Parts: sequence; structure tokens; C-alpha cells
Amino acid sequence: MSRILDQRILLLVISFSASVQSTKILSEWKKCGDPECEKAMSRVQATTDYLGPDCRYLNFKTGEEIIVYSKLSRENENLWTGSKGKDFGYFPRDAVKVEEVLIGEEVEVLTKETDFLCLHEDKYTFE
Repeated sequence: MSRILDQRILLLVISFSASVQSTKILSEWKKCGDPECEKAMSRVQATTDYLGPDCRYLNFKTGEEIIVYSKLSRENENLWTGSKGKDFGYFPRDAVKVEEVLIGEEVEVLTKETDFLCLHEDKYTFE
């Protein structure tokens, strides 16, 4: 019985280790409207339908309005972060057009590991 328990624990540890190692940091830097990235930066409109590759991405249809809260910078400037209703995630900047700029100046800050986590059914999962 203890051998089966040991095997299950080992599988759990291996599974968790693989998940942590596969965490993808999309960029080390981002630009925001304030140091906490809480201010909305702009209001944009989708120019195309978009379906992201995983749960970190915001899916939308042409014409939908999105509020932008941050823009990845330096190594991955194509991805912005925003919300549409209760949904929040990354999306390519070339899939939207800016309708209204809401801040005067952008602030560049370091990203955090939590910026790249998926939230599913009240549990964090790594992608």
C-alpha cells in the first residue's frame, strides 16, 4: 500500500515540476498607465476575430470593445493586456485599433510571474 502511495506522490511531484518548468514568461517588462498597472490606458476596438492559444489570452470578435491595461515591452511588444466584460488576457496589438487614449504617459515596470498564470475554476494553472 505504501509503495502505491509513494508512486502517486512521485507522479504528482513530476507533474508539478513539469508544469512549473513550462511556465512561459512572455516578457520581462511591460508598459502601464501607473506603477501598479491599475489605470486603463486606452479603449480599442477589435478589427478581426481572435482566438488565443491558451487561457492567458483574450478571445474576441470583430467590433468588440476592449479596455487596455498594459502593453508588453522590449522582447515582445506585439502583445497587449486588456479586458472585455469579465474576461481578461493578452491579445496581439495588430488585431485592434485604438479608439481613445486614456492616459498621458506610459510607465515601464517589471512583469511578475503572476502576470502569466491562467485562472481556471478558482485554481491557478501554469501553461
